[in-house]
Amino acid sequence: MAKAKIIKIGQDVYQVTETKKIKYNDGEKTKEKIVEETRIVKEPIDIWLIGNTGMRNPWRIPSGFKVYAESNLVGKLREPKDQVAFKKLLFHTGEIGGDINKDKDASITRKYRLMFNKYGFTYPEVTLKDGFSQTELGPVDDLTPIGKTFYNADTISAQQECFLRGLVVPMEKLSDELCYSPLLWVLTVMFKLEEITGDTKINFIEFAVCVQTTNPNYDIDKVVEKILNIRKSRMTSDNKKKYDRNLIDLAWESYLKLKVNFRDYADMNLRYIVSSGIVKRAGRGICIVPEYRTLAYELSKKVTSSEPLKERYKQLCNGAPLPTDNIETANKVLQDLVSELTTYNIPYNIPEVPLDSAANINMVRNSLKRDIDKFKEEEYAKHQYKEWKEIYEYMNLLVVNNGQEKELNEDYTIKVPKSEAAAYLEWILWRAFLAINHISNKPYEARGFSIDQDYLPVGTAPGGGPDMVFEFEKYIIVVEVTMSTNSRQEAMEGEPVRRHVADLVLNNDKPVYGIFIANKIDSNTAETFRIGVWYTQDDEKMALRIVPFTLSQFASFFKSLFENNTAHPDKLLSLFTVCFDLKYGREAPEWKRDIDFIVSEMIKN
Repeated sequence: MAKAKIIKIGQDVYQVTETKKIKYNDGEKTKEKIVEETRIVKEPIDIWLIGNTGMRNPWRIPSGFKVYAESNLVGKLREPKDQVAFKKLLFHTGEIGGDINKDKDASITRKYRLMFNKYGFTYPEVTLKDGFSQTELGPVDDLTPIGKTFYNADTISAQQECFLRGLVVPMEKLSDELCYSPLLWVLTVMFKLEEITGDTKINFIEFAVCVQTTNPNYDIDKVVEKILNIRKSRMTSDNKKKYDRNLIDLAWESYLKLKVNFRDYADMNLRYIVSSGIVKRAGRGICIVPEYRTLAYELSKKVTSSEPLKERYKQLCNGAPLPTDNIETANKVLQDLVSELTTYNIPYNIPEVPLDSAANINMVRNSLKRDIDKFKEEEYAKHQYKEWKEIYEYMNLLVVNNGQEKELNEDYTIKVPKSEAAAYLEWILWRAFLAINHISNKPYEARGFSIDQDYLPVGTAPGGGPDMVFEFEKYIIVVEVTMSTNSRQEAMEGEPVRRHVADLVLNNDKPVYGIFIANKIDSNTAETFRIGVWYTQDDEKMALRIVPFTLSQFASFFKSLFENNTAHPDKLLSLFTVCFDLKYGREAPEWKRDIDFIVSEMIKN
């Protein structure tokens, strides 16, 4: 859709003309034509952005920043040749995909740079019109104090705190004198809702049309009243999807830009809000993390600031202070966490550290937080068998891999962003094995990748170990996956997969089986696994058991297990054994065809 043309008619009155493609049927076939749509906008609204739609997932930032910090390009992202150099570096380290030789556009570099600057991880560029000079702040695009902390953050919680310190700095302009923090505005709305409903939850559509379109200049009572009216009307609506569309249509009448922005910006804004760690997903909406309620409430007390831009930039680049930097608030947040542990009957031991400073209290809190996170992940794992249909539909989305959505019910839609397909593939296979159940290792021990507090993936497993390892009573299954489907698949996966399986064989008494899953199995990859040989450093020959399956094959078999109430890892092992034995006397293409036949036959039977 083309960008809207805007003509100002009078005071806060605009004529907006947009061109768009529509499909129509001429009686024989469906065709497309371009039409213009004109509307009048009075008292326009705007949507604030705390991220970038080109960097929709904030969890791409930590690994991209690590590449940047370790490169020779620090402070050199402004010239086109340096932008191209950084893009190539991102490509060669696996941070981005595509065809580096064909795609000469280096806009991805500018998107990374923008987010590094926005969160204070690198020094933003300032000019004299900002009221101070670059030398008063720091060398443009160089690493800041909070950037160095972010680089050294080795846990999701530590990275979340860095995001939070950036998000609380009031950088969005309200007037010539005042600025505000969108995150803190959201928290204020959530606590106002809680006063009336007893719950901080905000649904996606409420956020899209009521929250991200407002700021502290709006009457918060009217914002909350609008949210509650939407809830009441939506509850009685026969078609909630249509109701949501109509809400956006109505909001769009006061918006000068594209209608798709309401959903696209809401999706992106919610991701960055959740990256703070004090807010989590609740269905398609968000709510405050219970153990961080005190911290969130303290933060919501000061949404706006009249401090000069120079001071706010210094806060951003040094790491804005948090209420938990104060010993009294830090202790309150610690007590919130202890209450949460007690509520769930989670055994815990407070480390023997004197609670005489905010730093020590926060260290103890982080230790206890790991305990509660592990407990909640174990509870999450126990319920995955109930979610098998959702897991199966996610697999189908990954098979198609075109960014489309799947509506599971009128209030719940799932989607796999194309840029995150590799991470989602690992994540959904992890969930699939949790659903099949009977694993004897912990769910957090079974995965090589990281997840956030909503159990969503924040990246792929690093290359040094297997993607997933599931230990059962009598055997171990190693699962390796890839979104690669071309001839590079064997070069990228052949050696690492065999090495990972071999390492586990050498270090375990139980039999080890390797399952490799991709949308398409290249015959060179299949041949490598068919031969299945690995030599140790002492030149000892090892025969490995590895079987490649397409994701479609695995998804179909997974579905059949639950439809027939036979979900058990032994069933998967039976399939593996039959398919593995087929490799003898066959070449790779024939072995692949026979695996496909066996999967179909075992599903039928």
